[in-house]
Amino acid sequence: MTPGRGSGAGVTRARPEVADFLRHLVDERQLSPNTVTAYARDLGELGEFLSEYFGRSDWEWADVDRLALRGFLGWSRRGGRSRRTVARKLSAARTFFRFLHLEDRIPSNPARAVRAPKVDRRLPGHLSAADMNAVLEAAETRAAQNTLQGARDLVVLELLYGSGLRLSELHALDLSALDRKSGLVRVLGKGRKERIVPVTGAALRAFDRYEPRRDEALRSADPRGGSEGAALVNARGGRLSRRSIQEAVRRCLEAAASAHGLSAHALRHSFATHLLERGADLLAVKELLGHVSLSTTRIYTHTTKERLLRVYRESHPRSGE
Repeated sequence: MTPGRGSGAGVTRARPEVADFLRHLVDERQLSPNTVTAYARDLGELGEFLSEYFGRSDWEWADVDRLALRGFLGWSRRGGRSRRTVARKLSAARTFFRFLHLEDRIPSNPARAVRAPKVDRRLPGHLSAADMNAVLEAAETRAAQNTLQGARDLVVLELLYGSGLRLSELHALDLSALDRKSGLVRVLGKGRKERIVPVTGAALRAFDRYEPRRDEALRSADPRGGSEGAALVNARGGRLSRRSIQEAVRRCLEAAASAHGLSAHALRHSFATHLLERGADLLAVKELLGHVSLSTTRIYTHTTKERLLRVYRESHPRSGE
């Protein structure tokens, strides 16, 4: 049986423990809808496997042990899942069983003793400082034409790169969250945790150019749309979708830097990489990015180390000896 194609996913979704867990993620941990959907999908596949593993559909979560979970990891790998995906599924199972244990629904958490597959940490895609400057200069030229799209695209680039915002944070941003006087913007990150980050002078100037076009779009909007507070709006006055933000970034990157395949997240990666390359403190970058763990931020140091090693090999007269 191939992961995700059996009937076990539906059986798992119907189980009250899973429904309670998903409500916990929404109501108490306040995770995003996409994250909750990913948990539901991973637990659905776990339920599918367990029905096959036990040979019946009336198994209980208390029946699951370390061997069953190790079997699930192998089953997922045989289904063509990458090591990274399998590690994520184990993480979902650990969180779920920890919830059941804390709720006294199972005697112990069987996932604690299961070792995750080793995953090579991928270096995040990013642009060089020169390419980023070229992208911003081209966007400035288009913004000078005073169209809604051109002016808005520049705001998108300036906030993703200049402030290191996540795509989800930019999508949800309201104009009231921007404090022009202090040069700060308030955003809600993962888990709806609020943080305040600096905004560049270039971003504020981009907003000044964009706002008249935004107001024009809002005047033509349906007043019932509820998007009057959105920082980024489309031509109909509605909040700009995540897909449209991604498309705007792709358009700007490919036009100016020939950066095919890079997403909006590449600008956040570039923000962190360029700060560290210029000597920024790792802890400060962690806070600016809104990371919970320093280890998450530390991946960017690999990028800067690679650059330093390359400069050394290309420049030092004895580096090749």
